[in-house]
Amino acid sequence: MPSDAELVAQIRAHNADAFEALSIRYREIIYRHVFSTIHDSDATEDVVQEVFLRIWTHAEQWNGRGTFKAWLFRIATNFALNHLRTLRRRKQQPLESPSDPLNEDDESSIPEWMTNHALPGPEIIVEQGERSKLLQQLVNGLPEEKREVFRMIHDAEMETSKVAETLGIPEGTVKSRLHYANRRLARAWQDATKEWEDMA
Repeated sequence: MPSDAELVAQIRAHNADAFEALSIRYREIIYRHVFSTIHDSDATEDVVQEVFLRIWTHAEQWNGRGTFKAWLFRIATNFALNHLRTLRRRKQQPLESPSDPLNEDDESSIPEWMTNHALPGPEIIVEQGERSKLLQQLVNGLPEEKREVFRMIHDAEMETSKVAETLGIPEGTVKSRLHYANRRLARAWQDATKEWEDMA
């Protein structure tokens, strides 16, 4: 049986048989891994297709450092997290405007925050949006390996043991990377919010 490295080398030369063999070898465990993150069978199928398409088109990106399996799981995790973030953005987008915005009898033309006093006002929503954007920027500024662990645990809600298995690293390393990310984000967040308060 050819090794992962041998199959990847053949895939780089666009050998379809090697790609098929590698897909059979890993498709089921990648499916289970993605499904455990996004909990939607149809979406999981789509994500798995994207993962293996990436292998076919960018096999040369695996540099041989670390196992191919860990690299494959990393790609699958990134695609799954991207899917979750896309879903979240869709939910956060405002509803479409009514067809006739000047129709005062149309209750749908009234923003919900004006009629439902339990909801935050527009200035609070704007502030929340700004804070969410800031947090995303701070996360993006983390070193790659720390950012990866932070998103897997906070976005995908994965256990540290699952993250360790996915990345092929000790659980202690996962915890230390998460600790570093949390500490750095807390410090950066404190500095940023202090600037906001000074500007207010």
